[in-house]
Amino acid sequence: MTSLSAVNNTLYDTLTAKLPPMLAKSLARAPSLPSLPAVALEVLEVARSPDASLQDYASVIEHDPALTARLIGAANSAHHLNAAGSACTGLEATQRLGTDATIATVLSFTLLKDIEANETAVPIWQRAIAAAAIASQLAQKLCPDRLGYVFTVALLQDIGVLALQMTFPAQAQALYERHDQSHMQLAQNERHHFGCDHTLVGAWIAARWGLPESLVHAINESHDSVFTDDNVAVCVRLSGPLADAWLSANPARAFSTLLYELSVSNTEHVVILEALFYAMHRQIALLSDLLKLAIPLPLDSVEVLTEAKQLLYQHALVLGARLQAQQETLEALESRHGQLLERSRIDPLTGLANRAWLEEQLHEHFARCRLEKRAMTVVFIDLDHFKALNDEHGHGTGDEVLQCFGQALSSLVRATDVAGRYGGEEFLIILPDETAESARQLAQRIMTLLDREPMARSEFGPLYISVSIGIACLEDGMFASEHELIAAADQSMYHIKRSGRSGVAVYGH
Repeated sequence: MTSLSAVNNTLYDTLTAKLPPMLAKSLARAPSLPSLPAVALEVLEVARSPDASLQDYASVIEHDPALTARLIGAANSAHHLNAAGSACTGLEATQRLGTDATIATVLSFTLLKDIEANETAVPIWQRAIAAAAIASQLAQKLCPDRLGYVFTVALLQDIGVLALQMTFPAQAQALYERHDQSHMQLAQNERHHFGCDHTLVGAWIAARWGLPESLVHAINESHDSVFTDDNVAVCVRLSGPLADAWLSANPARAFSTLLYELSVSNTEHVVILEALFYAMHRQIALLSDLLKLAIPLPLDSVEVLTEAKQLLYQHALVLGARLQAQQETLEALESRHGQLLERSRIDPLTGLANRAWLEEQLHEHFARCRLEKRAMTVVFIDLDHFKALNDEHGHGTGDEVLQCFGQALSSLVRATDVAGRYGGEEFLIILPDETAESARQLAQRIMTLLDREPMARSEFGPLYISVSIGIACLEDGMFASEHELIAAADQSMYHIKRSGRSGVAVYGH
């Protein structure tokens, strides 16, 4: 392993500190963690440069005879039999393979030389190859100057899985052999078993190798949200879910779900994916064959994408219907809530505000009017001889009187006033921005209406009632609370009661 720079030492220590302590100790003691020889590190260093040529790759690779032989063998494989002549040198091999296949071949040769002996690693390496091929296709559209970098990060994004497999073979076999779990579920299970997922372990491995800091961070963030303005990150973070869809038992359904999730926030990415879909198939097949990693399902690109779009359309229709139903349910609930709220504020007999709502409104108006130095008046009303009326005519007639009086009050007050039944035969009117004099005028109109109109009828004829009214105005006293204001109006009302009933009294006047 190459020595780490001071900066990488700091990064390595930081990532070690982020690992769960027991996991950090186990990884540090593991005898067979994935490792990269100097030649592979130099190849990755070349890949960082947007101006790197195939000659640059060949110059590094030719220092390792075994790796050069592997590249030449790959270049002369069945995929390249139509090329004129055979590749005999590292440069000829890299020219024939291209950048992506060269990097993939180097890393697979150095990290997983005998893949057949490590069956649990096969699905992870298949995903890595598919993700790298997809990321490369995306990068050609979104960030062509970072193509080699994107390919490398996508290829290494799951390297932490190999490290966990090598360090905890028994646990890893049970964890990674479950084919019914998504990659997201796999990461959740890793956090449950190991205390973190493989992205952090992969970043730690990359820092241990001495890879550039940006590449280390990119591996650590490779499974983060795809909804970002960083095109390099988009290529890497989309590559994994797309690879999962490609390798799933039902690729069309998996693609339709992914396309829908993307279309909600970024239609541009959907358009790019559809345009690159067919190229992905060829690129994945090429890399898989070169690295002797058979993709489990030979896919028909046209058929899969067509079916995915149909499923996406059906999904959108179903979702639209569900949203419509949910909206209707929500509107019904809101209407029901409004009705219940209204009922909780209304006295059922008179249709006026009940006492609880009166007191809440009185508290709010009192505080606001006093703070803003505005006028406010309350009118306290008591029906005269109501007990005698009930005793003589019955409670049914008494209820009729209360109901009719409530309707009369509603017809006389403004929309900004609050009229309600305070209790029994007592009523209260809250008059914001009104003086005692205007309240007196309202009281007089109430009494005039009662003189003119009966509030009920009995077998003996129409029943007329009278009322005793007390008025208190915020301006006419040093009232510390709304309760003192009510008490003042109540006191004025009782003054009328004691004076013979059927009249109006104003507190302080």
